Amino acid sequence: MNSSYLRRAVLDRPSVPSFEDYPFSLPVIRGLSELELHPRVTFLVGENGSGKSTLLEAIATAWGFNPEGGTKNFTFSTRGSHSELNDHLRLVKSIDKPRDGFFLRAESFFNVATAIEDLDREALGGPPLLDSYGGVSLHEQSHGESFFALMMHRFGGHGFYVLDEPEAALSPSRQLAMIARMHELVRARSQFLIATHSPILMSYPDAWIYQIDEDGCELVDYEDTEHYRITRSFLENPGRYLDELLD
Repeated sequence: MNSSYLRRAVLDRPSVPSFEDYPFSLPVIRGLSELELHPRVTFLVGENGSGKSTLLEAIATAWGFNPEGGTKNFTFSTRGSHSELNDHLRLVKSIDKPRDGFFLRAESFFNVATAIEDLDREALGGPPLLDSYGGVSLHEQSHGESFFALMMHRFGGHGFYVLDEPEAALSPSRQLAMIARMHELVRARSQFLIATHSPILMSYPDAWIYQIDEDGCELVDYEDTEHYRITRSFLENPGRYLDELLD
């Protein structure tokens, strides 16, 4: 069984300036004391605007990742948009340290791809950084291909990987392939924290799923997630849904 690299994220509530102001006014943050992570895979799910990506980003930033994505060694910044939540989080880590790590933000992965090419142009010697991403410019691949290249080539195992909506550019078949790659990495002593809308990804066996809504954050079974229930109901009878939506 994997040993967690990150066991839990604890909100230092006394240090919060006001729970009436963003991001602390979000229900998921307002009611948060601590978030315990599964040693292998933890999902954060919820509606747009629920705060799952805000919480994920804060944990990634508190860990030391660049807020826009990448590794701890990426220092570029194109637009300072992350919240101050990370300043009020305390991360409880294990004594086992990861050898690898990456923060993937779907919305800013273009900036990461640009930073990789900039670093290679500025390098004075040694193998190109792009080699560890498959050797093909991430800008010369589709969004989905570049995401998948990242997981196949850059993620090396024994790592802590934080992914924000990685399914955004992936077809259903690629999402299934991503599950298989995740499993390879989990077996290689990796830990994942993922914010997602995908009922395919969140089906990963034995993962913890935190559902975030107006009542806060609750650990739920896969079949009890809104994503699973709505998707299954729609696929069982799409005509009924479409009749109601398009009437």
